[in-house]
Amino acid sequence: MPLNNPTLETPVTTADKVFDSILHAIVDGEIVSGSKISEPELAKHYQISRSTLREALNRLEKCHLIERKANVGSRVVECSIESLLEIYIVRESLEGMACRQAALHMSDNEIDDMKAMLEQHACAQDLKDGVAYYQEEGDLDFHYKVILGSHNQQLINILCGQLYHLVRMYRCQFGMNSPRAYRAFNEHSRIIEAISERDGELAELLMRRHIAASRKNIEAKILLSLSESKIDSAQ
Repeated sequence: MPLNNPTLETPVTTADKVFDSILHAIVDGEIVSGSKISEPELAKHYQISRSTLREALNRLEKCHLIERKANVGSRVVECSIESLLEIYIVRESLEGMACRQAALHMSDNEIDDMKAMLEQHACAQDLKDGVAYYQEEGDLDFHYKVILGSHNQQLINILCGQLYHLVRMYRCQFGMNSPRAYRAFNEHSRIIEAISERDGELAELLMRRHIAASRKNIEAKILLSLSESKIDSAQ
């Protein structure tokens, strides 16, 4: 069984291409969260059969990007603060486990590739300015590469198949700017060093702390936003 995520492979069939197109439209917010999906309109837009469209929608449902109910139809998932925080709690545990496995199973070449990727990230202007540290998907995503490096297919299926694009959707739609930008990058650097030293216990600890810090940063932003809203309503 290949150690990769089929949702990130190069599209080869019509259903693959439609899935990929709708997926990125949802993640980027072009198709608004919570909006109803019209199968006739999408089939007409992509000039495909309803059966081909449903194949793509089935895959989007497995990625938790859409919800389908009998006699109701399909709808893009709602972005909620509660769901976002729940996802971070799950990620903290499972990505910590993946990091420990990566320290045991990642090849030297994979580790070298990760270090080269971080050098590439360091050149990003937003990171240099300390305002954002947002990676492209797939092979330019630190977390994605660590998960693949675990060489554990069950973790890959859950984190790269079921949660990956949902996490990216939240990142895009809740904002990417963060005062943690450069700190997050440094945390990534320490994680890959622990992996390269084959210290699984430390690698897991550092990843769990890294994701927990991101969650706490989000919680702080939410509290600040709520406080500002109360002030505005009181004026």
